[in-house]
Amino acid sequence: MKLLVGLGNPGPEYNFTRHNFGFLTLDFYAKIKYLTWQKPKFNAIWLKTSDQIWIKPQTFYNNSGQSVQAFMRFYKISPQDILVICDDFDLNFGTLRYRAKGTSGGNNGLKSITDTIHTTDFPRLRLGSNNPTIRQKTGDINFVLGKFTPDEKSQLPTILQDAVHRIQEVLN
Repeated sequence: MKLLVGLGNPGPEYNFTRHNFGFLTLDFYAKIKYLTWQKPKFNAIWLKTSDQIWIKPQTFYNNSGQSVQAFMRFYKISPQDILVICDDFDLNFGTLRYRAKGTSGGNNGLKSITDTIHTTDFPRLRLGSNNPTIRQKTGDINFVLGKFTPDEKSQLPTILQDAVHRIQEVLN
């Protein structure tokens, strides 16, 4: 069983914000696979296929580890069978970076997961969200909680398709 975790913040005010790149990716993936999200379980919106569980923790980004740990325990999933999808404001917009394990790199969602499951040995797919001009003007917190620009939004279908392709490669 694989556990796919999209990081983001719950609530409509966070739709199409940089911090919700993980949610957006799983929503896109579910849409093209014709899957429907279920009511919350372990503080996460979730869905299950024959060999995968997908979750969008509803505990807010910085506490994502709580839901991840609960699903891991209930379904007896090892850290190596997790794939976390998150934004990374240190990567250029649209850049994808996969790592089989590693540090949080300053990402509070990854830090929460690491602190909760007590290991850094889980795969992650980072989606670059950096826009240096906006980030410099707004500061890091307002940047990650800020909406994508119209130009960035126009690029999302291609980026999300690339992310889904990369997820499928990792799962296979």
